[in-house]
Amino acid sequence: MDFYTISDKGIEQELGQRIKALRLRKNVTQKELARSATLSVNTIKSLELGHGKLSNLIAVLRELEALEHLDNFIPEITISPIQLAKMQGKVRQRASGERTKDQVKDDMEW
Repeated sequence: MDFYTISDKGIEQELGQRIKALRLRKNVTQKELARSATLSVNTIKSLELGHGKLSNLIAVLRELEALEHLDNFIPEITISPIQLAKMQGKVRQRASGERTKDQVKDDMEW
């Protein structure tokens, strides 16, 4: 699915439908999910309609044993192999900042 072609509201609805499908696949009622996630049934209904808070979404994913999908949602940023090879053996000690011509000249006069 190309999420760039869908409105924000459409994406919210799609996520809600996917949460509902996951819940149904695991054969869990809204009431059971609400109780195990310590949320209200209305909160579960709201999430399935594409509304709600991020903290509630996390609680629901935890109870549906689907937290591992968050890595696909926003993957962890890692160093590329090329960057790693360039830095091999070198540990950055300080930031260089920006130098102006006057600063370089002053440093040389010392």
